[in-house]
Amino acid sequence: MKLALSKLAAGTAFLVFGAFAGAAEDDTAAAPQPSSASQAETERELTPEERAEKEARKACKAKICDIIATSDPDGDDVSCDIVKTWREEDIVKMLGGKIGWPWGKAVCQSKLELERKALALAMSKEAHEIVMPVQTVRCMLAQKDEGEPYTVEVTLAPKVKFENGKATEASINWGEAEAPLLIYPLIYAGTGLDNQTNVLGPEVVRMVNEFTTKKCAEVKVEASGNRKAAIASGEPGLNGFPSAAFNR
Repeated sequence: MKLALSKLAAGTAFLVFGAFAGAAEDDTAAAPQPSSASQAETERELTPEERAEKEARKACKAKICDIIATSDPDGDDVSCDIVKTWREEDIVKMLGGKIGWPWGKAVCQSKLELERKALALAMSKEAHEIVMPVQTVRCMLAQKDEGEPYTVEVTLAPKVKFENGKATEASINWGEAEAPLLIYPLIYAGTGLDNQTNVLGPEVVRMVNEFTTKKCAEVKVEASGNRKAAIASGEPGLNGFPSAAFNR
């Protein structure tokens, strides 16, 4: 029973971090097993709300990938408002299917703040550590029965070490948490466990490296496809000029 509660606590903490990381990682952010949540999203029809959330995350991904590709330290920092809905069945899969999830879906909001120069240096220097400012994640956990959803708010200040553009170490560094009395012990246990053992650190490293390679490659392919479609249709490109003018 104690082990099951520990896994549920860690899973709940990772769910919260997944909402934060979802700004960059998108579909795979909250899945310890990469195939679970991402496959589920591609094999089912998204609700209008989920589709809007996903479209909003694309702009954030594009900006981060541009910095990664160019290693240009000059320009605006990354600041993205993120909303991510986790369906109950996805959360159960994330927990390995062996632990019951006591709530329904989770709708999480966060604001990703990332210094552009820090990310550019991490991509271009032999060794660099990104120390992010304190971030806040707010999640609404739906009750399976009738009733108002539970509100959970947690702060975190992630750190990621890079070597030659590849993440090698990471820690989430959980801070203060606010939650109803019924849920607080679970949140406190999960975040406290990770602060002591850094059990989620290796997963963060995996997520970061997958994003800087696979996810950014997908963003590049999608952008290329959109550009070709714009050229074919003769739609205006940058500054109102035809897109074809930038592809000669």
